[in-house]
This record gives sequence, C-alpha cells and structure tokens, in this order.
Amino acid sequence: MISTATKIADFNFGNCLMNAAGVYCMTREELAEIEASAAGSFVTKTATLEARTGNPEPRYADTHLGSINSMGLPNKGFNYYLDYVTELQKQADTKNHFLSLVGMSQKETHTILKQVQASDYQGLVELNLSCPNVPGKPQIAYDFETTEEILSQVFSYYKKPLGVKLPPYFDIVHFDQAAAVFNTFPLAFVNCINSIGNGLVVDDEAVVIKPKNGFGGIGGDYVKPTALANVHAFYQRLNPSIQIIGTGGVKSGRDAFEHILCGASMVQIGTALHQEGPAIFERITKELKDIMADKGYETLEDFRGQLKYMN
Repeated sequence: MISTATKIADFNFGNCLMNAAGVYCMTREELAEIEASAAGSFVTKTATLEARTGNPEPRYADTHLGSINSMGLPNKGFNYYLDYVTELQKQADTKNHFLSLVGMSQKETHTILKQVQASDYQGLVELNLSCPNVPGKPQIAYDFETTEEILSQVFSYYKKPLGVKLPPYFDIVHFDQAAAVFNTFPLAFVNCINSIGNGLVVDDEAVVIKPKNGFGGIGGDYVKPTALANVHAFYQRLNPSIQIIGTGGVKSGRDAFEHILCGASMVQIGTALHQEGPAIFERITKELKDIMADKGYETLEDFRGQLKYMN
C-alpha cells in the first residue's frame, strides 16, 4: 500500500501536499476548498496584526515559466485566520493546519504570537521571515543577528509548535550561518523557499505588475533548482528534529518527488495551484504515487533525503 502520509513535529498528515501561503488562502471560502481537496493540510495567508489591503493592482502575473507577484501582504488580520483554524480543530474529521503570521515590526510580531500562545489554537504556526514585497521592509531572514534576536525573544514565551518560512539563500556560507542560528532553537520546521525576491518581467516594452515599478517575487519553474538546493542544504545542516517543508516550482508528481528526495517532509504548491486550482492535489498525488510504485517505494521515508551524489 503506497502512502504519501507524513508528519511534522507531533502532527500527522494524510498527504504530504498542501498549498503555499499566499495561494488559495485569503478567505475562509478558499481555505475550505483546500480543506475539502486531496491536500493533506492548508496554511493560512500570512497575517499581520491588522487587516491589510496590500499593494496596488495588478500585483500578480502569470508568465511563461511561472509567475511574478508583489502582493504586499494583503490579509484579513490574524484574528480572522486564528478564529477559523481554532474552529476547525474542534471538528472530529479535521486535518491539522498551519497558521502563517508576521508583524510589521518586531513588537507587532510578539503581540501576535503572545495572543496565539494564550489562545485555544493547538496547531502549527509558521512565522514568515521572508516577505520580499513590502516596500521599505527588508527580508528579516537575511539579517542573521536580527533573526537570532527575534527567535530568542519568541521562544522565551512561545511554547507551541513553531516553524519559519525562509527566503532563498544563494551562498554556501549563508546556509552554514542560517543553520547555526536555527539549530539553537526548538523549531518544528523550516519552509524553503519563498519566492526569489525582486525579479523583473517585461512584456513588449512594459513591466507586467504595478508595485515597485514591476519588481516582484518570482515563482514557478524558474525557482525549482534554487528551492531544491535550499531544501537539501538545510536537510544536511539542521538538527533532525527540525523538519523541512519544500516549496518552489512544484507542478507535477516528479517535482514533489524531487523535493522529498532532497529532504522535504511536506511539499507546498503555489504558482501551479493558482493556475490550476485545488484539483491539482489529486493529480500530483497520483503522479507521485506512480513514481513511488515504479521505484518500489511504499512510504516517503523510503527515499526522503536519499539524494545520490556522483563519485
């Protein structure tokens, strides 16, 4: 019996596939569609303390090899999502979920997380250290001192399962430095990667999105090699207790297989989900199971992290 079931911390998931934060997760209605699909879980839209309208439109565009976006963290405020996942966890047949959060300042991040700590929510939280599309705000995870400072403060009061969403790193020394920081904390997971920040797509003679004069995060086929590199680099470096969620360039069972082969315990789908809709989870699950059957694998653990190198 071939299974794509997986586990993050003490949470079981019937399928390793789920949405990426930012796609099919703005409203309860969209989240309910993911909940009803073949996905093993959903993650909510990265939420701030107060609701945000985000950047001016058009702020997303499909491209030949993926997508570009500069959303600017539009969301309905963290209480909207916290209330929903807390309601769902009371249902007998519910899946386990991820609540994605970030403050517009360090103080706001702590305000949000302290409220989640005091709430009835018992699921996983994803602290987004990688939002690349808020004008004037740098990506937190590229500043290792600030990242260490924030996590030190967070874990002084936050005792529920927590992981971090990361931007892509591009240098081996940065993998080393980031892992050294993360290994000092009881993180449940790291999520690699958010979009590659500040790409530029040109159509004829013009940019294709309005914010930041066309600069935006790149997703889809463009980013899969970078995503796989980040997944595998952290699989090699992180404590075994810190699991990895692979995100980037997944539109087929083969793509999901490669993420798991590189060390991912779960796989998120963003651009392709936006383009195809929640039915994509059933298709990719079947394709992944077909690959596993061809190779004689029955569970993800049979091949997770078993990437082969050349002699």
